[in-house]
Amino acid sequence: MKRRLLLMLPLVGFLVLGAFLYMGLSINPFDRDSALMAREFPAFELTTLEDPERTVDASLLEGEVTLVNVWGEWCPTCKQEMPQLLDLADGGVRLVGVDYKDTREKGREFLAEFGNPFEVNIFDPEGSLGFDLGVYGAPETFLVDREGIIRYHHTGYIRPEDVRETILPEVEKWR
Repeated sequence: MKRRLLLMLPLVGFLVLGAFLYMGLSINPFDRDSALMAREFPAFELTTLEDPERTVDASLLEGEVTLVNVWGEWCPTCKQEMPQLLDLADGGVRLVGVDYKDTREKGREFLAEFGNPFEVNIFDPEGSLGFDLGVYGAPETFLVDREGIIRYHHTGYIRPEDVRETILPEVEKWR
């Protein structure tokens, strides 16, 4: 009897492990809240993509509701979401970009090709600001209220329906 029980143990362990792995397949990795939700945007001091002599800090995000979009030239999904960001900017939403782990030249080429919806682009070549934001990869978007507090976090590609159903209502809620 003991021998039979010992033989069943690996099978039971395998079934339990299989159940956990199966449950993990149903989890959407984009459905995660930022650890910074309802907290101040992280302090930073970086130059802008457009002007290496101009330094900006977190005060850039105070006084007006702002969408902060983390993007990179190397990111194919960032190219896909650019029309939505251009529409948001055309509709009066303030956007600030974070050019994440990129070179100045490639970042500028990207904006020349796909358009520039951003009022300012923060240049983050080492990914320090992205790290402080808890960014896993681009694109990621943060809604920052007038006081510089993060109020909403969108991971991944912003689809047209995300703009209508989530982003614009969140912007209006915090205006």
